Amino acid sequence: MIRLSARIASLAALAALSLSVIQLSAQEQAPTAPDQAVPAAPTAPVTFPKADPANFTAAAPSKETVYAFLNANWGYDENRMWQVQAILKTPVEGISKVVILVGDKSGKQKVQGISFFVLADGKHLIAGDEIVPFGATPFADARAIAQKRADGPTRGAISKDLELVEFADFQCPHCKEAQPNMEKIATDFPKARIVFQNYPLPQHKAAAPAAAYGLCVAKMGGNDAFFLFASTVFEGQDGLNTEDGATLTLNSAVTKAGLDPAKVQACSTTPEIVSAVNASVKLAEDLNITQTPTLLINGRPVPIGGIPYETLKQIIEYQAKLDGVSK
Repeated sequence: MIRLSARIASLAALAALSLSVIQLSAQEQAPTAPDQAVPAAPTAPVTFPKADPANFTAAAPSKETVYAFLNANWGYDENRMWQVQAILKTPVEGISKVVILVGDKSGKQKVQGISFFVLADGKHLIAGDEIVPFGATPFADARAIAQKRADGPTRGAISKDLELVEFADFQCPHCKEAQPNMEKIATDFPKARIVFQNYPLPQHKAAAPAAAYGLCVAKMGGNDAFFLFASTVFEGQDGLNTEDGATLTLNSAVTKAGLDPAKVQACSTTPEIVSAVNASVKLAEDLNITQTPTLLINGRPVPIGGIPYETLKQIIEYQAKLDGVSK
């Protein structure tokens, strides 16, 4: 579910062209491996109009940096193609306007133009009302933050070379729908470290208590107990819609995980656990995660509600390749 109520039309248009958190869309990303050559514009049957050299008036960013940025965001899609048309100075010192054209190799989609403003720090851009990471490795900072602060229950590998952080809300219907895909990911990517990070939305009354229960289950029973608890809560999600139903649903999930509901309930209201839930929400906010469920793939945010599994798998494989992670 979307944490923010609405987005302006320009972002909606950008959303049609991207799948993760370049937030030019709704979200998308991926750092280029340090030893990887900067990609040129894709070649394909579709013909873009020739770019006029007179439209490259800004000192920065370079055309190569823009192409690397676009490749990081869109390179997983072999059918997509793009061309930088202009990098223009603006009246504001250090801020440049970038204009690109986007199409597809089949020629079935109409070529569209997109523009955004790169800030003076060279690390952020403005698209519509959003400020998002920019550069040849736009997700590196988010990856470092997640590696340091994502501390939810885990499964899979110990190594953080490929870290997949799922930001989810137990009462969010789209989060429930995403769970079969998360199970497939766990099977298809045994070298991935998968972290469940609580992001209870304020409009869901039972979400924060469920998050607290889950952390207590992990504390008392370990990661395996947590994921059994989580699966059971998602399965009985409709029960969270009433106060009595939530209590029954959570207690039943605790019992299925092999723990004492009374002890878990007492644990869930302790300052330690409440603080941990709040810290998880703060992490999501600091990473500019605005909807659940979102999967952070080595720092690359991908909203996974409704995404076909094959597309999600393709993005993970692409990100792993960019980061030099072997299968």
